Amino acid sequence: MAVVWLVLATASPWSVSQAAEVDRGGQQPQATTGASGAAGPRASAAAPATPATPQAGPAPRRWVAVPRVIGRITSQDLGLIINTDDPYSVQVGEYYARARRIPEQHILRVSLPIKSALTPSEFEDFNKRIQAFYGDRVQGLALAWRMPYGVDCQSITGALAMGYDSKLCAANCGPARPSTYFGSASSRPLKDHGMRLGMLLAARDFEAAKALIDRGVKSDGSLGLRGALPVTAHFVITSDSVRSVRQLFYPPPTQVARLGVDVQIDRTDALKNVDRVLLYMTGKANIDWLDTVNFVPGALADHLTSFGGIFDKPHGQMTALAWIHAGATASYGTVSEPCAHWQKFPHPQALLLFYAQGATALEAYWKSVLWPAQGVFVGEPLAAPFARDPRETREPVREPPADAPREVPKEPAKDAPKDPLKEPPKDVPAELARSEILRGMSMK
Repeated sequence: MAVVWLVLATASPWSVSQAAEVDRGGQQPQATTGASGAAGPRASAAAPATPATPQAGPAPRRWVAVPRVIGRITSQDLGLIINTDDPYSVQVGEYYARARRIPEQHILRVSLPIKSALTPSEFEDFNKRIQAFYGDRVQGLALAWRMPYGVDCQSITGALAMGYDSKLCAANCGPARPSTYFGSASSRPLKDHGMRLGMLLAARDFEAAKALIDRGVKSDGSLGLRGALPVTAHFVITSDSVRSVRQLFYPPPTQVARLGVDVQIDRTDALKNVDRVLLYMTGKANIDWLDTVNFVPGALADHLTSFGGIFDKPHGQMTALAWIHAGATASYGTVSEPCAHWQKFPHPQALLLFYAQGATALEAYWKSVLWPAQGVFVGEPLAAPFARDPRETREPVREPPADAPREVPKEPAKDAPKDPLKEPPKDVPAELARSEILRGMSMK
C-alpha cells in the first residue's frame, strides 16, 4: 500500500515539525534501505552470499504540509438563518444568537418546508433571499435546523457554497466539482473563493443542540495551553476496507508536545473507554461504544459511510447526529450515495492541521474536503479550541422558553436509500483519483 505525501500548499507551509514534533521515544526513527530501495531492517554482517528476494514493506506514514493560516471566522463574519416554520429552528437559533452574540443584522428569518431536501426551484428562491439579505457581509452561515439538509441529491451546505449542480445527480458516484477552498490559507472564503461556508446546528432535540452550542463556546482557546492535559486524535482503521480508504492519508503516530496532541493509529472496529478525545476519524456503517468515549469540548468526529448525512430516513447506518449526541462538537456526512471516493470526505491530516492552527470547526472541516457537494457539515461553526486570540464570549446564556422540542418528522420508508456504499466505478481508477487530489492540493 503506497502512502502518498500530499503537499497542500506551495508557499509558507505549516507542518507538525513547526509544532515541536517528537515521536514516542523522543527521537525520530531512522529507516534503512535494502537492495530493493524499500525501507527495511539494516543488513547483518552475517548475511548469506545469495540474498533472498527483497520484500517491499509499506511506505512510512508522513505528515503533509498545509498553508499557514492567519485569522479565523468570528461571530462578526457569521450569518444565522432561522426557519420560522420550525419550532426547533426558532428555539436553537435564538439560543445560538445569544451564546455567540450574533449581531441582529446578521440574523435572517425565513419560511422553509421541513423536509429532507429542497427542490432546485425552492433552493433558488432561498438562495436569492440569502444573497439579497447578506450581500458580502458574512463569510459563513449557521443554519439552525436539522432539515432541510439537501437540495435534490446535493447537501444544502454544498449548494449554498458552490451552487446547485444539476449534473451531479445523474452521476452521483462519479467525481464532483472541486472546492477551491480545499487546502486554502484564507479566512475569508467568500471574498477569496466566492464560497459562503455553511454548517447545520443539528442535533436530536433542543437539549442536545443546547449542549452542542455550549461545548463550542467552552472550547474556544482551551487547548494547546502550557501545562494543560493532552488530548488524543484517533485515526481508526476498521475491518471494513472500503470505508477505511482514508487510512492512506493517516499521519504517523506522534506526540505533538507543543500542541498537547497525541496522535494515534488504532486498528479496531470501535474505540472503547477512551478519554480526552479531540478527533475520532473512522470508516464503518455503524460505530459501537460511543457512550464510552469522552470527547473534549471542540472535538471533531466523522465516519466514512454512504448516508451519514441523512437524518430522517431508515437506512441502517449511523448518522452525523450520533456523533453530536455522543459529545462531538462538529461532524460530517453525505446525503446521497457518494461511492468510496475519499475526496468526498474530510482529509485526515488537513482536518487536524488546520484546526490545530486555530481555525474554527467550520473552516477546518471545509478546508479538508475536496468534493463537498454531497456532504453536509454539522455542528457548532465557531468552535476554535486552538485559537490564541479568543474573541467570543464565554458568559452563561439565559435559557429560552421551555417549549417542547419537535421531533424530526419521518418520511415514508419507500423513499429510503437502498444502495450500500459502493467501490469507485471502474472508469475512475485510484491513480486518477490521486492525481486529481494532488492538483487540488495546490489550489490557493
